[in-house]
Amino acid sequence: VQLQASGGGLVQAGGSLRLSCAASGRTESSNAMGWFRQAPGKEREFVATISWSGITTYYEDSVKGRFTISRGNDKNTVFLQMGSLKPEDTAVYYCAASAYVSGGYDLLSRARSYDYWGQGTQVTVSS
Repeated sequence: VQLQASGGGLVQAGGSLRLSCAASGRTESSNAMGWFRQAPGKEREFVATISWSGITTYYEDSVKGRFTISRGNDKNTVFLQMGSLKPEDTAVYYCAASAYVSGGYDLLSRARSYDYWGQGTQVTVSS
């Protein structure tokens, strides 16, 4: 499975961005998909995840109410709608596909639960 993330950019605080992640290759597998981010000098952290069906979603506490994860009808595209952006949201955002179809928060918030990773897209929020 190859993942291609796009949609990053420079935005002012309070603004919005929509990230997209397109999966190709062996997409017949049913995968939960997630977004992680890594800021300079920090470890990669969980942002949001969505089950294969799209019914179950989880968010990291700091983005709840501001970010929304969703899947396209073909299941092979995942979106992250980001609103009320803050400077602390500045990071490289990575999409990832899990070997799991669904699961609990503890499972799907761990980077090790994901087998495939995109190349990352830079999000910069200016104050």
